[in-house]
Amino acid sequence: MRTLSTAGNGKTDQTLRRSYLYVPSSSDRMLDKSLSTPSDVIIYDLEDSVPPSPHDKDSARQRLSTFLSHTPEHKLPHPERIAVRLNDITTPFFENDISEILKSPFVRTLVLPKIHSVRDLRHVSRAIRTSRARTSTPFPIRIVASVESARSALNLGEIASWTSEYGPDAGGKLGALLFAAEDYCADTSVVRTPSRLELLYVRSQIAIAAKAFGLDSIDMVCVNYKDLNYLKDECEDGRRLGFNGKQAIHPTQVDIIHSTFVPTEKEILRAAKILHQMEAAHSSQKGAFGLEMEGGGKEMIDAPMLKQAENIIRVAKAAGLEIPGVG
Repeated sequence: MRTLSTAGNGKTDQTLRRSYLYVPSSSDRMLDKSLSTPSDVIIYDLEDSVPPSPHDKDSARQRLSTFLSHTPEHKLPHPERIAVRLNDITTPFFENDISEILKSPFVRTLVLPKIHSVRDLRHVSRAIRTSRARTSTPFPIRIVASVESARSALNLGEIASWTSEYGPDAGGKLGALLFAAEDYCADTSVVRTPSRLELLYVRSQIAIAAKAFGLDSIDMVCVNYKDLNYLKDECEDGRRLGFNGKQAIHPTQVDIIHSTFVPTEKEILRAAKILHQMEAAHSSQKGAFGLEMEGGGKEMIDAPMLKQAENIIRVAKAAGLEIPGVG
């Protein structure tokens, strides 16, 4: 296998976060099963998958805390794979959620539902700062902001550009935008259809805002978890729009998400050819060249397409996919 240079693409984080699997924290059985899932990220959920009563919320929070503190460290997922979705900041459960969950040194990511504006992120950041003042943890908390409303969509640029006034170590660092499609439809009266066309605009805006500020973008849940062909189609659609990964609500969805949110063999081969032939073009003091196309003809390749090829090879390498030699 040939080693190809991807220097200069500006992306240094090689961690793939293709799948985000929700695990209800109200179920001991589900918590135990999460130890064997291959999902890139596991979201231990304290919000929608837990009944809304104070007793159920308190029980789920305590159950998750016990799970994280009593499971042997070598059995737990790597901390980079552990995320917790809290109840939103307007609920009476948020403060207890964040103070309890951040006691664990294994929680590196918080998923925050119903982030409508930077004011909500400031509230979260203050709570992180307060909770972490009681502990000594050297890593910043990664925040995933959930886009769930018309207000969220209107404020995407401000949300995506937010940084904590306390600095990332004390107040957390925004790492991703997540699209909660069903909440968004409930807020906007958008009517869901299998075509997903009614969500094209907002999904595109989320992916663009995330890219503008170096964030990951996480596509919506495929609620039809039994139809894996439809899931694959939805994954391909999300990847074309620029999303890095997708939420999952059932373990059977994870493999398809993983295999779709990576370059195809054809894309990898084309990218490898571009890198190899551009190197030759540069050696001949040329900034572009013609790439042979399938079925005849030539495609003009220049700097923007080189950058695309570098991104494809970077993701392929991170996924452990073979990069063909094309010399």
